[in-house]
Amino acid sequence: METVNQGNSATNATEQEAKTFTQDELNAIVNDRLGREKAKYSDYEAMKEKAAKYDELEEAKKSELQKANETVTALKDELNAIKKQNEIRDIRTEVAKNMNIPAELLTADTKEACEAQAQAIQAFASTQAGYPQLKDGGEVQKLSDGSTRQQFADWLNSNF
Repeated sequence: METVNQGNSATNATEQEAKTFTQDELNAIVNDRLGREKAKYSDYEAMKEKAAKYDELEEAKKSELQKANETVTALKDELNAIKKQNEIRDIRTEVAKNMNIPAELLTADTKEACEAQAQAIQAFASTQAGYPQLKDGGEVQKLSDGSTRQQFADWLNSNF
């Protein structure tokens, strides 16, 4: 390291401030520095091209990976939906078998709800409340062999 006394450094600072350059000297200094920088980065354009190609390949890989991930996600969703449908079908089949009703009548998704539906169906099927009551009990009466006019007259005479 160089030792500089204070008096000498003040003189150097004054000389540097007072120094002026011509345009040619300034151009030479700039060109010299640019030449060193260009030499330092002489393969800059080639590196820039390689970096751009690398970025494109990475983006293409990323797109392929994203497509693959989307496909996997869609397939997982489809598989889960099929598993859920099979589970519901098995529940309905089991409840229908145990309750002795057609599985097609059950629409619920859980075992408890299917059992409740099956009980409601059995209760409805066991009662006659859903069907209209007939006055004559639904028995077939003997009809006359005559014309419609004659049949109506016979009916009218027998009921009034």
